[in-house]
Amino acid sequence: MTNTHGAPIASVRQRLRTVVEHPRFERAVILLIVINAVTLGLEAVPAFESAWGGWLDWIDRIIIAAFVVEIGLRFGVARGAFFRDPWNGFDFSVVAVALIPQTAAFSVLRALRVLRALRLVSRVPSMRRVVAALLAALPGMGSIVALLGLLVYVAAVMATGLFGSAAPEYFGSLGASLFTLFHVMTLEGWPDVARAVMAELPWAWVFFLVYILVSTFAVLNLFIAVIVNAMQAQVEHDLEESQADQTREMRRSFQRISAELAELRSELAALRGALGSGRGAGDT
Repeated sequence: MTNTHGAPIASVRQRLRTVVEHPRFERAVILLIVINAVTLGLEAVPAFESAWGGWLDWIDRIIIAAFVVEIGLRFGVARGAFFRDPWNGFDFSVVAVALIPQTAAFSVLRALRVLRALRLVSRVPSMRRVVAALLAALPGMGSIVALLGLLVYVAAVMATGLFGSAAPEYFGSLGASLFTLFHVMTLEGWPDVARAVMAELPWAWVFFLVYILVSTFAVLNLFIAVIVNAMQAQVEHDLEESQADQTREMRRSFQRISAELAELRSELAALRGALGSGRGAGDT
């Protein structure tokens, strides 16, 4: 028996796919996300909340309903493959949190509503590439963080022994030295720390100079190098995928054209056969 319902269902799914993948649909979703982010920000302003709180709440509910419909359409198109895409899982989780009743037990979820603004990352391809590159750079960044932590620890032990008596407010203990050297590494107010130590130990500038050159200008810049390398690799990966998609689409187009040409040839051959048989019958 043939499945009489399969063809209509496939047709409906194909129409939904056309709607969901249309650029106007994507732009509409992005616009709703931006509007929702603005309304959530306005709710945090007491003046707007007191004057327009009711309207902002209704706008929020309408946008949430639109998000639910959007997720439902995308799930209907992708079906089982929906959650294979991590971005779909992220969108589903953010929208699902908004549907949980905000009772006293779940009052903290109200503060998480602003996470809906992060859906902009999942809808804009350029932002997705940046996030993917950052995630790809995490292993390399972890090694740099370990190296930086070791450097700060060694410098803190040295500074505690060298400068503990000269500037106890900055280097009186290992914890104080760690905090001070982290502060110095950010280059925020480090001359004040250096002058306080150099008032007692004039040669202390050597320590601070070497520490800043190694920690800030060398190790911290490795973060930028790792991220740039990951971004370049992500761009190359996306380019390869785009070229592969174009190649597959061209192959499918060529196959369709070849099939149509073969069908035309068979029709022409049948037409010639019919014409030939007609002529033969006329001659007899």
